[in-house]
Amino acid sequence: MLVNATDMLNKAREGKYAVGHFNINNLEWAKSILLTAQEMNAPVILGVSEGAGKYMGGFKVVADMVKALTDSMEITVPVALHLDHGTYEGCYKCIKAGFSSIMFDGSHYPIAENVEKTKELVAITKALGMSLEAEVGAIGGEEDGVIGAGECADPDECKAIADLGVNMLAAGIGNIHGKYPANWKGLSFETLEAVKAKVGNMPLVLHGGTGIPADMIKKAISLGVSKINVNTECQLSFADATRKYIEAGKDLEGKGFDPRKLLAPGAEAIKATVKEKMELFGSVGKAND
Repeated sequence: MLVNATDMLNKAREGKYAVGHFNINNLEWAKSILLTAQEMNAPVILGVSEGAGKYMGGFKVVADMVKALTDSMEITVPVALHLDHGTYEGCYKCIKAGFSSIMFDGSHYPIAENVEKTKELVAITKALGMSLEAEVGAIGGEEDGVIGAGECADPDECKAIADLGVNMLAAGIGNIHGKYPANWKGLSFETLEAVKAKVGNMPLVLHGGTGIPADMIKKAISLGVSKINVNTECQLSFADATRKYIEAGKDLEGKGFDPRKLLAPGAEAIKATVKEKMELFGSVGKAND
């Protein structure tokens, strides 16, 4: 049974921890993350980018797969299925497909249009019991071909969007998607504090969780960040484990080429990464709070 993310994020904000949002790319990804969440007794958000949704055969395939997995693997921790960086059209596709949460990324629209479209989606998601994330200030790096420089959000614009009734807000604070460059200046905690002062108890979202130092993550959580997105780190650990398996010639031993064997080390590596992140975010043991 999928839930929206509102309740879990409000509890995280009050408890000063963050819920991990882990992007899924296929069955192995979804299975590994769900099993780890169950083992850690931690609430979890499965994120799906529009590119990943397309790759897996469409949003309905994704929603049906995740629902079937939670059922057949007897997952009892709270699980939200969330559209990551959704376009206006993508949001409607995920609403129809049965997602429990969506992110509308209107950050590239002029603020007036972002407000108008967000307001419309607030009304629809509320009526359907879904949660809605909005973004102000483009998150840097590249996500599905969209490149941003990692700008800092305007706190007044954040308030304008938060006041529309969204459930969580992604505010750019110098964070980027993918690997961080050597000259990265770090997170802007002044921006985070200014945004927090304007939006009050709204759970804040930190995108680009891969590669941010642990002390910065903990400080961001203490300042109101309740959801942290991780994608690249799971991809890197999956690729590394798969490479080692092939370079060791394991795929040539017996039936080592069987995809179930070939993909097993990568799936285990995802579990280890997710576990490490849940421990860092403080969400372990928080599923039944």
